[in-house]
Amino acid sequence: MEPTAPARRRPTIRDVAAAAGVSRGTVSRVINGGHWVSPEALAAVEEAIRTTGYSANQHARSLVTGRSNSVAFLLTEPQHLLFEDPNFSILLRGAAQALAARGMPMLLMVAGTRDEQKQVLTYVGAGHVDGVLLISSHAGNPVIEALAAQQIPTVSCGIPLGFESRLGYVAADDRGGGARMTRHLLDGGRTRVATITGPMDTPGGRLRLDGYRSELGDAYDESLVAHGDYTRDGGADAMRVLLDRRPDLDAVFVGSDLMASGALQVLRESGRTVPDDVAVGGFDDSGLAATLDPALTTMRQPFERISTEMVRLLLEVVEGAEPAAITLPTSLVVRASA
Repeated sequence: MEPTAPARRRPTIRDVAAAAGVSRGTVSRVINGGHWVSPEALAAVEEAIRTTGYSANQHARSLVTGRSNSVAFLLTEPQHLLFEDPNFSILLRGAAQALAARGMPMLLMVAGTRDEQKQVLTYVGAGHVDGVLLISSHAGNPVIEALAAQQIPTVSCGIPLGFESRLGYVAADDRGGGARMTRHLLDGGRTRVATITGPMDTPGGRLRLDGYRSELGDAYDESLVAHGDYTRDGGADAMRVLLDRRPDLDAVFVGSDLMASGALQVLRESGRTVPDDVAVGGFDDSGLAATLDPALTTMRQPFERISTEMVRLLLEVVEGAEPAAITLPTSLVVRASA
């Protein structure tokens, strides 16, 4: 029987320092951010880490720094929407990629019920993550209030209504996008342009409606407005309400592509053709819009940029910076529906 080969010893900071020809303190500074290290020493340590196969002991580092070196991606919506709404999966992928590039793991957390919210807040409040990427922020959401009260580094996707001055955020230009889509429908010769909004306790719901209303001016008509909930069924229900109330409508701006898919189905069932009888515009362009029949004209949100900027701003707050806010432009994508 052949003797068992001895287990390979895990490389240590001492091994990296010897390979790079620098002190262990220099290696430690590189691992913890590279502050006060010359470019030459930084390059030497990075090469030594690569050649030795060294990887940081995250548990040991957390004992020294008081940090977990991880971030939570927190969705405050029912669990099924994580899979039904393509926006969330795109943001999740983008955030994971941005954190992976920094060598940080990400925890996916869903808090759509009161019990889930309590569990998440207990976990986060215990210091198990360094910060929170908050997705889908409704006004009055107790999660936002608790995160702010506990001063947990948090960056919101979209304006955190009521906490704009206390939490950082990255948002798309919802108001400008709503106005641009409404103008596109009007420029297409439509005169009775309706809208299906998102929930009025969300920034997208409020601001996209504001954009629609500002573009119509004195022609704004409350009977052409119905409220949805960012789901396919919600869009279908709102479309039925509009058709019952205003069967003469000739266009509809829908506040999300997922709701627009439900609206298209109802228009088809009612015998109306798109875009001949009714032009339809959406908001998001997360992949669903191009697959609908007809393909949906929509406002594109820069999801990859949003998630990348959220990670950047959050890690700055973790390092002690003041919260910052960024609003990114949307762009019109014209397809067959309008």
